[in-house]
Amino acid sequence: MSIGLIALGLLLAAGPVQAKSGSLTVRTGETWVFSIQGGQPVRARKVDPSVRLLRGQVLVTVRSMMGTTMTISSNNPVGYTYKAELIGAGKRISDRACTLPAERRVSFEHWPQTAEAVRLSNFLPAPDGGNCP
Repeated sequence: MSIGLIALGLLLAAGPVQAKSGSLTVRTGETWVFSIQGGQPVRARKVDPSVRLLRGQVLVTVRSMMGTTMTISSNNPVGYTYKAELIGAGKRISDRACTLPAERRVSFEHWPQTAEAVRLSNFLPAPDGGNCP
């Protein structure tokens, strides 16, 4: 077996790679859990919406309801601001920075546009009293 085939096998065994580095794209109808490292989602995986969050994890669900809705909660000791981009028909529809509250509190987002997915990135510790414009 050649070294090239061995290297390819090791690369494939490492697992899937996210399409856009430093972000997580959650399609409408999906629920994901992830952690935050270096301001970006890591160790992301699809889960059932009733999953129990472990310390340091974030849970996000995107649904189609009178546009697009997203619920997100974090089992972290601090809140975060982050970027949420609505993705539709293969292009970015809109985006804004929001606050993810600490200690399992839930944030509910709503956009009037119907989107195929929401892309999350750029998580930064939120100043006290952070909000979502």
